[in-house]
Amino acid sequence: MGELFDNYETLDPKDWQKSKALMHKMVDDAFDYTQNVRDRKIWQEMPENVLNSFKTGLPTQPSDAEDVYKELQINVLPYPMGNLHPRFWAWYMGSGTISGVMGDFWASILNPNLGGGNHAAHKVEEQVVDWIKEIVEFPKSASGLLVSGGSMANYAAMAVARNVKAGYDIRTEGLKENNLVFYGSTEIHSCNTKAVELLGLGTKGLKKIKVNDDFTINIDALKKQIQLDKEAGLRPICIIGTSGTVNTGAIDDLDAIANICKQENLWFHVDGAIGAIAMLSDIIKPQLKGIERADSVALDLHKWLHMPFEVGCVVVKDSEGHKDTFSLIPEYLEKNTRGLASGENWFSEYGLQLSRRFRALKVWMSLKEHGSERFGRMISRNVDQAYYLGALVNQHQDLELIAPIGMDIVCFRYNPGSLSLDELNALNKEIKLQIEERAIALPGYTTINGMYCIRCAISSHRVTNEDFDELVKSVFIIGKELLP
Repeated sequence: MGELFDNYETLDPKDWQKSKALMHKMVDDAFDYTQNVRDRKIWQEMPENVLNSFKTGLPTQPSDAEDVYKELQINVLPYPMGNLHPRFWAWYMGSGTISGVMGDFWASILNPNLGGGNHAAHKVEEQVVDWIKEIVEFPKSASGLLVSGGSMANYAAMAVARNVKAGYDIRTEGLKENNLVFYGSTEIHSCNTKAVELLGLGTKGLKKIKVNDDFTINIDALKKQIQLDKEAGLRPICIIGTSGTVNTGAIDDLDAIANICKQENLWFHVDGAIGAIAMLSDIIKPQLKGIERADSVALDLHKWLHMPFEVGCVVVKDSEGHKDTFSLIPEYLEKNTRGLASGENWFSEYGLQLSRRFRALKVWMSLKEHGSERFGRMISRNVDQAYYLGALVNQHQDLELIAPIGMDIVCFRYNPGSLSLDELNALNKEIKLQIEERAIALPGYTTINGMYCIRCAISSHRVTNEDFDELVKSVFIIGKELLP
């Protein structure tokens, strides 16, 4: 019997002690990797031999786990995206927390499905969602769901808005007439356009309203467009306010949008993927006035809350409308009054996914370890650092801000004068690329009013003012090198 068991094939380690030793080494290496992030290149191009290593065929036979780890160390770890580094200011991403890593580790060990069921992981997610509702000042009666990120959070909220405001049972009957209209500014994130398209309304179902000089939605233009659409026989159903646009960090006048939605009986959704969590910041919270009046809010917790990818959240005041939009209970998901399959509100009834990772644990552990006030201070410090960078730009006649500083986003360019727009755009693009290729920093970029600019989204809890001194110094050095 013992011999039979010894030959029984499984995916567990053959030598548990050896596997444990390797895991201990990985943990030690991971702590060193994070602690010493400044000692490594923020980014570097992968050489040909490394690129070729990812073109090999399917491994059909086992390899020693130590050899697999060595390959990871050689071909993966030296070539990161760079967002752990304090000088990562490109796409809007958080820089992670060790407690978040621990949460993800235990989430993988426990490996539950958060579709539903009576177990502790479900309760942890319920509590985390309640905390998010508390942050954005939603009532406890609101519903919520952890999702992959802001894109899915916005989609889920907009699906609820469509179904609640359509005026008929859209799940049963489908779209009768394609006359439903969403509204948002021209600065709205592209995921909202995708959501409207996927909801069957087409690109024309999202009316993009012009913005003011500070890149916030123009309220008068919004009101006018709604009236024109009503006169044309369309059915306005939802306005999307943005709390932190991706280009400049602009925050729409959420109170004014809430007033319009109340007057016109429209759904008020806030795309807060970037800025909603800044309700934790004493500096930003006053600018978010009106978010508590929204019908739904989308948040990205792997941005300014620094969670390891991936975790977003959607909260919806109309919990019944939320559930009615997604709930479908086949016989194999019927709930019991006792046992594992008991419980009233399964998360599978509030979104598209049945199979759901235990995303909540890293958020739960991080908030318990650090407390919301510390996260708020980190957010406020990033805002202060954005204005520090803005002041550096304003001190030099060859640098110029291209947009007002929004929260923690700074858009600027090098402009030594006497160059055409095309020449300036090409020059700044090359400066940005060389800063990246020389592993000095990873700034982002965008084009505003035809002007290519260096865009810094400052969302790291590791960054210092000295990092911005180095950035500005490098912009000057490389800019002068590139001038004819």
